[in-house]
Formats: sequence, structure tokens, C-alpha cells
Amino acid sequence: MPRVRQRPAGTPRNARAPASPRGVYYGWVIVAALAVTETTSWGVLYYAFTAFLEPMRASLGWSRASVAGAFSLALLLSGVVGLPVGRWLDRHGPRLIMTAGSCAAVPLVLAWSQVTSLAAFYLIWAGLGIVMAAVLYEPAFWVVSAWFTRRRGQALTLLTLIAGLASVIYVPLAGWLVAVRGWRQALVVLAVLLAAGTIPIHAFALRRRPADLGLAPDGVLAPVPGDPADQVPRNDPPASTPSSPHPSPPPGATARAALRGATFWLVTTAFVFSAFCSGVVFVYLVSYLIARGLAPTAAAGVVGLIGLAALPGRLVLTPLGDRLPRGRLTAGLFLAQAIALAVLLVAPGLAGVAGFVILFGAGYGAITPARAALLADYYGPRHYGRINGMVALALNLARALAPVTGGLAYALTGGYQAILWGLALLSVLAALAIMLAERRARQTGLVADASPSPALPVSS
Repeated sequence: MPRVRQRPAGTPRNARAPASPRGVYYGWVIVAALAVTETTSWGVLYYAFTAFLEPMRASLGWSRASVAGAFSLALLLSGVVGLPVGRWLDRHGPRLIMTAGSCAAVPLVLAWSQVTSLAAFYLIWAGLGIVMAAVLYEPAFWVVSAWFTRRRGQALTLLTLIAGLASVIYVPLAGWLVAVRGWRQALVVLAVLLAAGTIPIHAFALRRRPADLGLAPDGVLAPVPGDPADQVPRNDPPASTPSSPHPSPPPGATARAALRGATFWLVTTAFVFSAFCSGVVFVYLVSYLIARGLAPTAAAGVVGLIGLAALPGRLVLTPLGDRLPRGRLTAGLFLAQAIALAVLLVAPGLAGVAGFVILFGAGYGAITPARAALLADYYGPRHYGRINGMVALALNLARALAPVTGGLAYALTGGYQAILWGLALLSVLAALAIMLAERRARQTGLVADASPSPALPVSS
């Protein structure tokens, strides 16, 4: 007997999902749409910046630090603005704020293409920092947490696997455009791509929650007696099973309650350590490899290979979080990065570099979706935007401080060996923190034990 999907009590009779292929849960349509917009937004607003640093410095006579400082300012503001963005998402959903963010991003990129003063450049990037909070991963992860429960790992895999191509696509594209058209015209082209690849999709595809369309997370809803006309046969399995390590969470803890719990601070500490490590690695890896004897082009190529190695990590490791305890799997990702750094330092020649790329890339690729899923598992969907926004603020602060701290450490030690060993230690501490968080979450009932237990009711 097929399961039944039905309009929940209190949902208007005319609340129907927009047209989608027969039998396809509309949540998957939203994930596919976000995969396109996140690829475009990350590509233009984040990754392409590196292609403009040197051309702008040469054209305008600004120092590298001055140009890069605007980008750091944007990251800091993105973290701060993420808090009110999270509150908005919890109250109103993603459609308006993500559409408005995309609409604001386009004129800001066009203004960037015409900039002549450093003050104006910083003002533009302050605006882009606000835009980042509205259109990058954090609001997209809110959408996934609202539309999926049992299949959350699969949805995050699809989203981040495709969006992970942003650097692979847009860094070479931006470099080529700069070479053939100059940096100002290159930005105009990117602004057009940003408008076409985000605004209409955010405006017409996004919806707040599945309940608004007569659906439930994962496309399943228990029958409601007395309204058979609205029953639609579905073949989807139930949203949670007795053996699942991630039964459907209750509506969720408030942000204030999350802040009072040790689990939140342990999770935040773990991901802050990881974000700091990644920030230092991506800024100084090329310099370290050149000092080790690699040619500059080869050293830069290694960084690109990490991006490619991240894709299999997302494809293979992220879905495992739906089958295994997610906290333990996340701890394994942090340990993989620690081992990768040790391999880079100990193993000689290209073998050490190759081992580092594979291990570090696999862990790096799966850590971001793991964070999104872990917070949703622990705290549920109702206040996810605020809770995730608080974590994102801490992560952005860590990313902004990483280059400065790494530079100071180099000045004190005179090399990269001590820095990389320190990052390996931080990765181990991140793994320990997440394991303590998982234990604490089980003790306090935030997440169920892996042993069979009665399934919790599906929450919208």
C-alpha cells in the first residue's frame, strides 16, 4: 500500500507546489535551483576575486594588502550580518532575502568595475559582504534543513557537489576574461552572469517550507482523516525509521537555549579550529611549496587540485552521515586533515604532496555540508537560521584572522614547519571537541542513540 501525502490541517486548499516532474518532491527542485545559484554566487562574489588582485594593483597602484583588505572586510561583515539574516530566515523564509541579495549584488559588481578610489572600493566590498550573508551557503543550508530530514545528507551532497565547481569554473573564466578584455570589462561580464544565474531562480523557485505547499520534509506526511480528496499516493519511505541514527528532530531549540548548552560551544569551537586551519593553508600553501622547491605554477596547481579532491569527499562522505553517527564521521574529517598535514611535512617529494591533496581535499570538501547537517540534527529546523548564523559569525572571524595570524607566526618562527604542525594539532583538537559534542548531545537528548528506538514524529 503506497504511503499518502496530504495537505496538513490549516493549509489552504489552493496551496500547491509549482509545476515539477510527476512524482518528484519539490524539495529536490529547490536544491537543484540553489545548486545553480550557489555556483554562480560563490564563483563571482568569492572565488573570482583572486583573478583581479594583481590587475587592480598594477592598474590603480594600490598595494596587495590594500586590495586584499577589502575582501577581509567583506568576510567580517558577512559574519556579523549573518545573525539578522538568520532571524529573517526563521521568520520569513529565503525567497525575498535571497532575491534582494542577488539584485543588490549586480550593481555592486558593476560599481566595482568602475572604481577609482580606495575608499569607494572598500564601501563596495562592505556592501558585497552584506550580500554574501544573504546569498551564499548559510541561507541555502537553511532551505535544506527546512525541506529535508532523513534525506538531508543527500540534499547537501547534491548542493555542495555542484556548487563546489564554482572555483573550478569561475577562477579560470575570470582570468581569461581579464586577459582578453581587461579587468573592468571582465567584471561587467561577470555581473551579467550573476544577474542571469541568480535573480530569476531565487525569485521564482524558492519557497519557505514544505508545509506551505501541502508537503512535509522528504515528501512524506502521515494521512489526515476526513479529507480523502486531497490524498495523493506516494511511494517515498517514511521520513525516519527505528534504526536511523538521525530520527526526525523535534521543531527545535531556540537560539537562547542553544547558547546555554555546552554542545553548541563544543561544535562551534571544532569548526572554528577547522576554518582557521583551512584559512592559513589556502593563504600560505603556495609559498610553502615554493620554499620546498616546487615551481610557482606547480604550487598554484596544487591548490586547484585540492578543490577537485574536495568533490569526491562530498560525494562519498556526506551521504554517510545519514547512515552513521554524524558527529563521529565529522571528527574523522578533522582527523583526515591532521593526517594530511603530517604527511605533507614528513613524506618527501611529490608523494607527500599527493597524499596531502587527497586527504586534505576529501576532508575539506565534506566539512561544510557536515556542519550544516550536524546543526540541523542537533537543533531542528525552527530556529536553524539564528543558530547557524551564530556559528557562521565565529567561522568568518576565524577565516579573517587566519592570514594575519599565519603571517605573525611565520615572522616569529622563520618558517612554515612549526605553523603546519600547529595546524595539525588544532585539527586533532577539533576532532576531540566534536566527539565531546556528540556525547553531550546524546546525554541531553539533542540526538538519539544509534540503537533502535521509537521513531519521532515528522516535524514541518
